[in-house]
Amino acid sequence: MEKKTKQISVGGVLIGGGAPVSVQTMCSTDTRDAENTAEQINAAAAAGCDIIRVAVPDMEAAKAISDIKKRINIPLVADIHFDYRLALEALAGGVDKIRINPGNIGSVDRVRAVARACEERNVPIRIGVNSGSVEKALLEKYGGPVPEALVESALGHARILEDVGFSDICLSVKSSDVVTTVKAYRLLSARCDYPLHLGVTEAGTEYLGAINSAVGIGSLLLDGIGDTIRVSLTADPLREVPAGIAILKAAGRRTGGVKFVSCPTCGRTEIDLISLANEVQGRLEGINRDITVAVMGCVVNGPGEAREADFGIAGGKGEGLIFKKGEIVKKAPFEALADELIELIERDR
Repeated sequence: MEKKTKQISVGGVLIGGGAPVSVQTMCSTDTRDAENTAEQINAAAAAGCDIIRVAVPDMEAAKAISDIKKRINIPLVADIHFDYRLALEALAGGVDKIRINPGNIGSVDRVRAVARACEERNVPIRIGVNSGSVEKALLEKYGGPVPEALVESALGHARILEDVGFSDICLSVKSSDVVTTVKAYRLLSARCDYPLHLGVTEAGTEYLGAINSAVGIGSLLLDGIGDTIRVSLTADPLREVPAGIAILKAAGRRTGGVKFVSCPTCGRTEIDLISLANEVQGRLEGINRDITVAVMGCVVNGPGEAREADFGIAGGKGEGLIFKKGEIVKKAPFEALADELIELIERDR
């Protein structure tokens, strides 16, 4: 059962309160280069990204926000540390959300200034705690960046905003350790009703990072925890978006689009199943329809799975059967299977 959290709006995209779980990524460009940054944002949006974040390390980057906003059509988040003036400038430029830790931007007056500017523009704040950013006192108290330390840090930062009357807040408690991440979010979910931004920080390269993220984020989604996600990969940010969408679909938190099913290889397979599955899956990327497509390699489970799908292939010896909604359409040689299947799908619109 999904936990009902407080709802916030990020440039019109709702987070929490039963809204669909949104997918985020972060630009790898120099934010000061507005044209290049906007180009990457638009590519991410085309890939299915709902919300995107940029680093704002200095005032020049903060001033570029207004130019970037003119060139894009999805909500923009400014990632800010230490200097509250960067947050104020980003807000003046029309940013849709601020990622900040109130405890590291100075006095209560500075926190109040940022909170007031956010409130005037209906801009929420994400408090993002990572295992590498936990305060020294909490590390000493708990003996390291354990789940309890991450949660206490996040709630402590939230109280700073609450004390100045601001509650339009989203929280995250990320660790590079999957188990720590999951435990921290479960603790945090039990202690507050703020919407939660899920992610495993520093998850690794594309392959390893996707696995760590799927286990961490997926576990929490299956618990009913989580309102928006970011898959952090040491890779092109555009690779984070399909990974996030795939995790949501696997966890049953997003529907629509092509669902692709393929079986593992075994000694009964008599076609080149791996190349066939990869080719079909690649060619399906340009098809935006709510269908299931199965590519199966042998006569044991193949016909049954292919019949259950909207469209499918059941492999035989150097050939295969092509199915549409449970019925055999034709038999084709291996070399023609991908073409015949894709043509059938494209004709059936």
